[in-house]
Amino acid sequence: MLIETGRVVAVEDGGVWVETIRQSTCGGCAARAGCGHGMLNRFGEGRRGYVRVLTGDAGARDCAIGDAVRIGIPEKVILRGSLVVYIVPLLCLLLGAAASAALAPGSRDLLTAVGAAAGFALGLVLVRWHAWRHRRDATLQPMLVDVLRSAAAPVGKA
Repeated sequence: MLIETGRVVAVEDGGVWVETIRQSTCGGCAARAGCGHGMLNRFGEGRRGYVRVLTGDAGARDCAIGDAVRIGIPEKVILRGSLVVYIVPLLCLLLGAAASAALAPGSRDLLTAVGAAAGFALGLVLVRWHAWRHRRDATLQPMLVDVLRSAAAPVGKA
């Protein structure tokens, strides 16, 4: 399970909104000079993100605004999401280009490019549909792992 720490910014029934700060681990990587991800992180590091987190057994009543929390999401959810987001549009792009070339043999490259663009657009629509269809699936949502001591709580009291 991938664990991230954040701060509660809103509490609602069945979930909390958590603010996380994007951090990079590129400083310890040997390929940081030639990596595109490292370049993007230089521009985006320190940005704040907001995530709705299901509370599960912990319950929203245990959280207050300003509490530090740990949230987690299973690795298989990250892998599955990455496959859907990257592979589906790419496959649709290739199928669109192949279909347009097969439907109009001897056609110009412009028709193939239009077919590829249409396939890519269809792939993006399919990704959006998949996200909408699974928006309430609790197994695909981040879960509250632990409520840490509130920053506002006195140090000597538990």
